[in-house]
Amino acid sequence: MNGTCATAAFVEMEDGVLKSVAFNGGCDGNLQGISRLVTGMRAVDVIKKFEGIKCGHKPTSCPDQLAQALKSVLH
Repeated sequence: MNGTCATAAFVEMEDGVLKSVAFNGGCDGNLQGISRLVTGMRAVDVIKKFEGIKCGHKPTSCPDQLAQALKSVLH
């Protein structure tokens, strides 16, 4: 993951729906919360909600990087 505290995201998806999401590194509680929130959601909906979120002074965030990863898988 580029420019975030988390170093990797692991996504399991079936028919465009997220089955599981896990992160390596980052803020454990926040990323567990994100993972639970997005599990069962359509990837396109996660992208719409998370794309463009910034973390403080950083140009991106863990949610934004998840959105970017999902976009690359879908396109």
